[in-house]
Amino acid sequence: MYLKCHSRRKNGKTHHYWNVVEHVRGAAGRRFERQVLYLGELGVEEKRAWEERVGRISGGGRRPEQMLFDLPDERLAEDRAPLRPGRVTIRLSGFSLKNPRQYGGCWLFCTLWEKLGLDAFWRPLLPASRKGTPWIDVLKILCANRLLDPSSEWRVHREWFRRSAMGDLLGCGEELSAKDTLYRCLDLLLEHKDSFFQYLRGRWTDMFNASCDVLLYDLTSTYFESEPPFPPGDKRAHGYSRDHRGDCVQVVIALVVTPDGLPVAYEVMKGNTADSATLAAFLDKIEHLYGTARRIWLMDRGIPTEETLEELAARGGRYVVGTPKGRLSKLEGALAGKPWQSVRDKVRVKLLDQDGEAVVFVESADRVLKERAMRRRRVRKLLRRLAEISGQTLSYAALLQKIGAARHEAGRDQRHVRIDLPRQPPDENAAVTFSYRLDRAKLREARRREGRYLLRSNLVQSDPGELWEFYMRLGEVEQAFRTLKGDLGLRPVFHSRESRIESHVLVAFIAYSLSATLRVLLSRSAPGLTPRAVIEKLSAIQMIDVHFPTDDARELVFSRYTTPEADQKLILDALGWKLPEQSPPKITAGGKVETGKLATDF
Repeated sequence: MYLKCHSRRKNGKTHHYWNVVEHVRGAAGRRFERQVLYLGELGVEEKRAWEERVGRISGGGRRPEQMLFDLPDERLAEDRAPLRPGRVTIRLSGFSLKNPRQYGGCWLFCTLWEKLGLDAFWRPLLPASRKGTPWIDVLKILCANRLLDPSSEWRVHREWFRRSAMGDLLGCGEELSAKDTLYRCLDLLLEHKDSFFQYLRGRWTDMFNASCDVLLYDLTSTYFESEPPFPPGDKRAHGYSRDHRGDCVQVVIALVVTPDGLPVAYEVMKGNTADSATLAAFLDKIEHLYGTARRIWLMDRGIPTEETLEELAARGGRYVVGTPKGRLSKLEGALAGKPWQSVRDKVRVKLLDQDGEAVVFVESADRVLKERAMRRRRVRKLLRRLAEISGQTLSYAALLQKIGAARHEAGRDQRHVRIDLPRQPPDENAAVTFSYRLDRAKLREARRREGRYLLRSNLVQSDPGELWEFYMRLGEVEQAFRTLKGDLGLRPVFHSRESRIESHVLVAFIAYSLSATLRVLLSRSAPGLTPRAVIEKLSAIQMIDVHFPTDDARELVFSRYTTPEADQKLILDALGWKLPEQSPPKITAGGKVETGKLATDF
């Protein structure tokens, strides 16, 4: 072991971070570097102290001090015992438990990977390197981490792989989790993205009889803490942030899923791309991948422009899209005489034919309660903040700053409070006052529109309730984004190269495909359970190595996973899955595993 320094320049200053590392030999016999301990930034004296500690433990190439490895006389006697092949005697009193690691979640990942048949797709595209590195196993490590415990590639290398049973399940060593190996694997993925989309479509059809006749389209963004300048053409840029991080550069991600929430395709776009500018190009891509069809597109308001919808209709495409509430006032007169139609408990709709489109007016009692509660909470908070500000002695500039912050926090509901600001005084430091009051006319208008919204579609002969049901499926793509950004840790992104950023998104997309597979399977066999709940439950199944010393100075090693508890058994039974048999014991000598049949005397 030895100390190794990693330097990083940040905010015009170079920082030096220290690690304790060692060279280890992997299963294939190749040596690689493994981090033992992260130390961070060290002072001169701290660095010297760590060098002394590492030197004492490693012995500087000499035999370690005896006090660190104090063996009892009994063991010394065993060291002199002759080797006896074929049969060994173990000493139960000397057993030890080593290397606890997470097994159940890793096994679940491998099971889902097999169910989705991803080996059939990736193995021909990711052949082993000239040095024998099985890239498909490296990809599995990246995707398993993204599904089970999302973290950076650095953390996968530093600790996650060793704390997981992926090595046991894949039959590989720690060399596959080396940081540079993980990065090189990312560089191999991106060229196969579109082919993977096409493969997925076939698998969704075979497994779940899924169709692409109805597709859900939505956008999100993910931000970076890196700072410009970036290379020419880089997709990172400042834009409208759905994460409320306008201070950070970002990329825009367009995602398409089926009504069942099965992902079909995605695209990474420049961070300042307007919502309305994303659709046309993406439609071309979808039709290139899946062929031209009279499919129905479901989109939220703000994504399609009038020109885009006209082009979509000219191609034979059909759509159901949200409409801004501002249009509601223009259609209230025409809608007034139309009859209500109940489509669900506490939900009713009206239908209006206008300009070759079906306009659906929706009223939801549950949505009324939700929107009203949100509005009240924001308005009350704004009023409290304004009351606090009015009691302070502030200059004109400070007053504007505090009021601006309060209004920004209230969002659109700030319009319900009228604020009368004074004119700027000649003296900038002079104290100023202001007044505020509720705008009751706007409040009445807001109450009248709560829980009400408009949809539009070129499916003019369709039942309005059916159109509303279509639109409600947009929740599936919103759930997909929540999973990608939350459970699968799409953000933050720890890469600086654009190609690796996109590969990072692709790994998250693969992991989400596995999560979506599990969700559909659960909906059919164990309704009520979520993928995250199943992952957390099964991840509690651990694996541990039980070591028994033998009479010939070797060790008999049993690698065993813990017996599933009642809730874990219920999940496995509901899915119809069974854990594999426990692995056979191994006998080791000098850290190497010996092969052959083994008989033991206890």
